[in-house]
Amino acid sequence: MTWRKPASVLFCLMLLALVGCRGGGQIYNVKDAPVTTATGKEVSLDQVTKAIVQAGSGLGWTMTVSKPGYIIGTLNIRSHTAVVEIPYTTKTYSILYKDSTNLKYDPKEQTIHRNYKGWIERLDAAIKSQLSGLGL
Repeated sequence: MTWRKPASVLFCLMLLALVGCRGGGQIYNVKDAPVTTATGKEVSLDQVTKAIVQAGSGLGWTMTVSKPGYIIGTLNIRSHTAVVEIPYTTKTYSILYKDSTNLKYDPKEQTIHRNYKGWIERLDAAIKSQLSGLGL
């Protein structure tokens, strides 16, 4: 029975090493998320534009409307920059990786700094919240 203890200790040390060394994660994109309001009311493209811009701006993103149905979002944190493209309609929107600076992006592996996913998740949640309020 004494062999189990050293094996379990070794396993725990290996697991801690893996968790501690994680430098990044897979690129996280939001694809074709539904544009939904609290009441199910249909909305205009202009309303969706304003909701996305407000959501991003509220989180510190610079939101640039390039053309109807297409926004470029840029987040600058210290020396790090994340750029996403947000194509949208009155029915769906996406948040797609476009570019970055100092985020250890690896195009071959499709990996990036571990904080990137959280930034996109928060942006997505803020967009959903803004869109939900449109139907009230």
